[in-house]
Amino acid sequence: MKAIGFKESLPIEETNSFIEFETETPTPKGYDLLVKVQANSVNPVDFKVRQNAAKDETLDEPKIIGWDAVGIVTSVGDKVSKFKVGDEVFYAGDITRSGSNAEYQLIDERIVGHKPKNLSIAEAVAIPLTGLTAYEALFDRIRVDPEKDKGKSVLILAGAGGVGSIAIQLAKKLGNLTVIATASREDTVEWCKDMGADFVINHHKDIKEELKKIGHSEVDYVLDFVDLQGYWETMTEIVKPQGHIVSITGSNESLDLNLLKNKSITFSWEFMFTRSMHQTDDMQRQHDILNHLSELLDDGTLKSTMTTQLDGFTVENLKEAHRIQESGKSIGKNVILF
Repeated sequence: MKAIGFKESLPIEETNSFIEFETETPTPKGYDLLVKVQANSVNPVDFKVRQNAAKDETLDEPKIIGWDAVGIVTSVGDKVSKFKVGDEVFYAGDITRSGSNAEYQLIDERIVGHKPKNLSIAEAVAIPLTGLTAYEALFDRIRVDPEKDKGKSVLILAGAGGVGSIAIQLAKKLGNLTVIATASREDTVEWCKDMGADFVINHHKDIKEELKKIGHSEVDYVLDFVDLQGYWETMTEIVKPQGHIVSITGSNESLDLNLLKNKSITFSWEFMFTRSMHQTDDMQRQHDILNHLSELLDDGTLKSTMTTQLDGFTVENLKEAHRIQESGKSIGKNVILF
């Protein structure tokens, strides 16, 4: 099968930042599905892994990355019970295994969902990684209850990004929350409003002052999708007593957890790969979430966040998708149709 990978961590402009090669098509065992990949999409994790996985060495074999795929099941392992050959599926994958930048991929059925029937392949592939991340942040980490928490406020930092775009929709449509998103450009502000944000404030200005302008000096929850370290003190100041902060971004320095104490603020990490990486007892939760997202997309509750479609599984298109992500100005999701 054809695959695209890298042996060295190089700037995306370099000729060998990605290389095309042939490799053996894998055989499924156990809970694995063998999927013929029809499309994938690129997330920040892609370029971060590309930039760091082979920084100090040249790999013997090319590393295949890529998280997000839509495809068709072509064969199954002996423990598979949720899917059959011919099923259309979508998933975000497992960071410890070979990725979706290949014609075929092995994937554990417990982290795979049925592709939304009413969406095109390109529209559907924009959803899995960001959808799982946003869903887990809201409903597994904060544990938002749509009835009990109706009307509570959530601040979403970086609302126009891939995760922010679907988080706005989930928080509004599924969580019944008042959604405040951050954006700074005219196009990103409009995008956040289109996704369903009740308010959009400028993260290049003082967040506390921006919130006061819209009558929200404090918020119940904060979802950090951009810069935990940079916003840490601000987040602890604007979260209400017994509120909740969730971050996906990490920090290069120690954070002062004492800032959470007086208001009994809860802080949670959200890492979409935790369940597959550690083979947790509730690993199937991602199968269930993806199927729920599929239903919500099919009935129109949610809409795809795809903004850019690149046609053809080529080194050039993969490089272009990485360039877009690395620019820091990407809106929604960028997909590659095989």
